[in-house]
Order: sequence, then structure tokens, then C-alpha cells
Amino acid sequence: MAALAEEATYVNEQAIIDCLDHTIQPEPARIRAIFAKAREMQGLTFDEVATLIALQDRELTEELFSIARAVKEEIYGSRLVLFAPLYISNRCTNECSYCAYRASNRELHRITLTQEQIAAEIKVIVKQGHKRVLVVAGESYPNSNSLEYVYKAIETVYATRSGNGEIRRANVNIAPLTVEDFRHLKATGIGTYQCFQETYHRPTYAKVHTHGRKADYDWRATVMDRAMEAGIDDVGIGPLFGIYDWRYELLAMLQHIHHLEERFGCGPHTISVPRLEPAAGTDFTATTPWTVSDADFLKLIAIIRLAVPYTGMIMSTRESAEVRRKSFQMGISQTSAGSRTDPGGYELAQGDFNSSQFAVGETRPIDEIVREIAEMGFTPSFCTACYRLGRTGTDFMDIAKPGEIKYHCEPNALSTFTEYLEDYASPATKAVGERLMLYRIQQMDAKQKRIATPMIQAVRAGKRDVFV
Repeated sequence: MAALAEEATYVNEQAIIDCLDHTIQPEPARIRAIFAKAREMQGLTFDEVATLIALQDRELTEELFSIARAVKEEIYGSRLVLFAPLYISNRCTNECSYCAYRASNRELHRITLTQEQIAAEIKVIVKQGHKRVLVVAGESYPNSNSLEYVYKAIETVYATRSGNGEIRRANVNIAPLTVEDFRHLKATGIGTYQCFQETYHRPTYAKVHTHGRKADYDWRATVMDRAMEAGIDDVGIGPLFGIYDWRYELLAMLQHIHHLEERFGCGPHTISVPRLEPAAGTDFTATTPWTVSDADFLKLIAIIRLAVPYTGMIMSTRESAEVRRKSFQMGISQTSAGSRTDPGGYELAQGDFNSSQFAVGETRPIDEIVREIAEMGFTPSFCTACYRLGRTGTDFMDIAKPGEIKYHCEPNALSTFTEYLEDYASPATKAVGERLMLYRIQQMDAKQKRIATPMIQAVRAGKRDVFV
């Protein structure tokens, strides 16, 4: 394997600019040809993505949305995986002009949770019904002692139980590490390592990241090379849409994906689509010229689903309930629910904007969100099976691309949803959920039914953590 590059040479700015300039008004015939290819679920080229970015026709845009949903359901079925973010510290040594965590922000209430407080947070999250969390911390670990705090936090997450529940998978979103530190992180038993480039546009990156390790564009842009070199084959990427032109970010991210596929044989496990939101102590959202409209936001989600059809897509609670509902219809496969973005926010049962990284748009409790998802016809899933059975990286793609993943995802989704209905759901949510369960089982093919039926029966009989 080639040595790691010190510079993120995979981002070709001129190629992006040229491509966007040459696809201003695509012909309908060209769009429909791309749609036909997208239905085959083999992904799209750089030029094809740029063509869809330029799409303005309302009728064709609606068709784009419809195809995106069909592709998602063909690969992943009706499931929508739920998780909760767990913010353990908002201390940070970086200076990012759009973020409340930045070092110079005197308005932020700084908090670093103790291990006892982390356990208390997990108990609340578990009592909501969650089985997976995303551990989040600001970059305040200039030495190994600080990293030990993160490793210990992950250990606490896994060790904490409440009633029938526990966290079965801890994914992490922390700042870039060395290859050696990533090996230590992998040893803690994490699921996906997630890190956002924020913006792939070098001049803008330099402008908004003025101090701290994060000011080094290439250190951050090559983080997934180091993570995958260390053996973490499930990684999650994504820009923060709104810092720069979303069209540029989308094409640059595609270059990043192709780079990882060429070097490691597998791209990211997930792509997140966070959109810039207000944050305490900064007016960046009010002054940026790159605000992404709802219409463009939904379009970029659909394009990503067609461009990299086998990659999971994550929607956060940054967005309003309305935008989230629409996004679920066009390719999102994972979403946070009942979220707090301030350290200690779950136990306090209220969000503290002055200690949060950003404003939360979806503030409803998880039970209400689960009920709505079920009413929409999606299966709320709390599955963590693929991580625990080693179906990650290229191994996941080997069963996803031939369509075999549905014989795991659908039964596991129903099994974990049954757990939720039995242990956590309100009467109203349980009634809606049971109707959905019956419908989904009826829609299964014979093989899926043979797998799913005994799993559901086992959960109803009192067994927990049943998966294939």
C-alpha cells in the first residue's frame, strides 16, 4: 500500500469549477438518461452528478426525488435507523468562526462530563429506547491523557445498562488522530468513525478556521486515510452545507469518495448532510452568502443517494420536522431522534443553547418521532447487527450490492422495533407500530418471513438483542 499523502491532492478545484461551468442548462434527454442509469444502482460519474446539480425543471426534479426513494428502498428496504448524539465535552482549542465551541467564545458555558455523568446520560438515552449513540467531543486533547478520557467514555457507554436496555454500538465524532491513536480508538470497540471536512474549498476553509490544529486543511482532509490505514473500515464523511457553495462541496465530496474507493477498495459507510444552523456567540449564519435553501437541500440529498446508492445517509436534528419528513422520502437511511447537543442535556431534560454546538430544529420526544415515522410507512430500526457481525467495509458491500442485505436489514429492523414497542412505546405509538409490523410482514417474501417471524416471536417472549 502506498504511503499516506501529506496533502489532500484528491480535491481538484479546477475540475469542479470547469464541470459546473459546462453543465448550466442540461437537456431533458440527458437528465432522463442519467435517471435510467441511476435506477440500475451502479452510481453516477462526476459529470453526471454535475448535470443533476444543474437541474431546475420542476417535473424532472420530482422524478429525481421519486427515483432516489426507490433506490433507497430497493437496497435498504423501508427501515430508518435511529440514534442519539452524546456530547461529552464542549471544550475546544480550535477557532472556527461558525461554531459555538470555538476557543474564543466567552458566551459558551464550558462543560466536560465526568464518567458518572456520562453514565447518567446513557441511562436516560437507553430509557428512551435507543441502542446506538454517536459520541461527540470538541478538540481539546493535545495529549494522550485527554484521549484517554475519550476512550474511557466509550467504555462507560458500553458498560451502562438500564432495565432491558443498553447501548450496543457507539459511533464517534471526534477530531482527527494519528494512525496510532486511531488503532487505540478502534480497540475500544467503536462502530463508525465520523469526521466532517466542513468545507472542501481551501480558500474558504482558511478563512473560517483561523487557529488550532483544525486550521490545517490537509490534516483534516486526509483523516480518513489514517483511520482506514489503522483498520477502521467504517467511516462517515460530509461537509457542513452553508459554509461554501453546496454544488462545489458535493462534487468535492465525490472526489473524496472516489479517492477512498481507489485506495482502500471501499468508500465511506455513511454520508451526513448537516446544514449550517445558528450557534451561540456567532452571527455566521446571518452573514454567509452560501445559505442553502430547502429546495436545494432536498435536491442534494436525492443526488447523493443516486451517486453513491449503497452508502448510508444521515439526517440530524438540526433540521425542522417538516424538512426531515421530506428528506426521509428521498434517500435518508439514518436519523437522530430526541437529541440534545449540550453536554448533560439528557439528564437535565432540556437543551441549553449556551452550552450547545448549534440550535436543534427537531425538539419532539423520540416516542412522537417514532410514531410519525411508522405512520409514514417506514420501519423505525434500532439495529446494530452489521457492526457486531463484522459486516463492515468491503464485507458490507459484498452483500449489499447483490441485494442480500435485505435479508438482514428488514428482519433486524422488525426485531429491534418490536423491542421498542414492548419496552418503551406509548400506547398510541404501540398501536401504530403493531399495524405497521403486520403490514411489513405481509409484504415480505417467503425467505424474509422465515427469518423474521421467529425473531419477532422470541422478542415478544422476552428475549432481547435478537439479530441475524
